[in-house]
Amino acid sequence: NGKIEWAMWANEQALAAGLITLTGVPRAAGVFVCLLEYPRGKRNKGTSVERTGQYCFTVCVKSFGPLTRNYYVRAFLHAAICVPGGFILAAVLGCVCLGIASLIYLAAAIRGEQWEPILPWKESARKPVGESIKLPPQNPPPRPPAEMRRKRAEDLEAAAYVNPIAVTANDD
Repeated sequence: NGKIEWAMWANEQALAAGLITLTGVPRAAGVFVCLLEYPRGKRNKGTSVERTGQYCFTVCVKSFGPLTRNYYVRAFLHAAICVPGGFILAAVLGCVCLGIASLIYLAAAIRGEQWEPILPWKESARKPVGESIKLPPQNPPPRPPAEMRRKRAEDLEAAAYVNPIAVTANDD
C-alpha cells in the first residue's frame, strides 16, 4: 500500500532529540523524553522489533493510558518541552530536533495513528495457520523420466569402484 507510518519516524527522531538534549545540558526534560520514547510502538503492518530492554519502559508508558497513546498529546508535550530549552544555547540542537519530532507526531495523529505497545506474550496477534498448510500435498513432486533415474544410479555405482588416483604399492 505504500502508507508511511509517521509515528515510527517521530519515535526515532524524538529519542535522538532526547539523547542530544541530555548531552548538551542534562535536563529532566531530556530524561523524560528518553523514557517516553524508548519503547517502540507496534507497527500496523510488518514486524515490530522492540529495543533491547524495552519491556520495563513499555509497562511504564502503557500505564499512563491515553496520555501516552495519543499522538496529539505527544506532539503537544514535545512542543512544550522544546520551547523553553531553545533559550539555552547548549540545548538548542536537541530542542530543534524535538520540535521536528513534534511536527512528525502531529502528522501521525492527523492520519489517525496511535501508540500500541509491543507485547511479547500476546498469542492472539499471530495469524492462524491456513487450511492449505495443514493438508499434505496432493500431487507428487516432479521427477525425471525413469531411464534418466536408472542411468544416474548406474553412473554412481560405476563411479564408486573407479579410483581416479593411481595407487601403487611401495615395498621399502
